[in-house]
Amino acid sequence: MENKTVLIKNAKIVNEGTIFNGDILIENEYIKEIAESISAKSADVHVFDAENNYVFPGVIDDQVHFREPGLTHKATIESESKAAVAGGITSFIEMPILNFSTTPLIDNELAL
Repeated sequence: MENKTVLIKNAKIVNEGTIFNGDILIENEYIKEIAESISAKSADVHVFDAENNYVFPGVIDDQVHFREPGLTHKATIESESKAAVAGGITSFIEMPILNFSTTPLIDNELAL
């Protein structure tokens, strides 16, 4: 795998109930450092200036109602997970039980 390093500069970082100005260094999809100021160590680093923009941790939608099985003419797991990503959601928890959003109802452990 190719080494990809991204440096997000001048961000308003939201984490654990606080907002602070700083930089985020990401190497191979993992956050390596968060600090007030980080310098690029090589020319291979992609620097993104996030001035006046906020950076949030991943957001979990804990109550989605995708329409599978049975009501896929309304929505599918694929269409609704793409919509979630477009809205900044990084994870979701499907709530099929007794919500009348599937046919047949997912109303017992075996059906789930």
